[in-house]
Amino acid sequence: MAWEMSSDRPIYTQIYDKILVRIVCGIYRAGSRLPSVRDLAAEASVNPNTMQRAFTELERSGLIVTLRNSGRVVTEDMQMIDNAKRQLALAQIGSFFANMRELGYTDQEIMALINSVISEK
Repeated sequence: MAWEMSSDRPIYTQIYDKILVRIVCGIYRAGSRLPSVRDLAAEASVNPNTMQRAFTELERSGLIVTLRNSGRVVTEDMQMIDNAKRQLALAQIGSFFANMRELGYTDQEIMALINSVISEK
């Protein structure tokens, strides 16, 4: 099944984000071998060159490494993975607060609403 992509950002950045989420969520575990570029390109229904570009960016960030004759693996640096997870979470929180402020909520009202939702669970 093809991955859902939008037209608002380059495809390779969306692929980067999807693989990043798979890494921080543990779908691709630290030290584990990633599927090949061709396999993931077929899964995502994208050109292998596009997938390769996303892999290059993931390598540049240090989240994946290329091992000779073994392909690409997820870094074993758990601090790097945890930091990436935290950055994703902070981006989500920032986006949430921006959207709530756009609706007219103050920070105090947002926190009260969050607390009421948490207490309902």
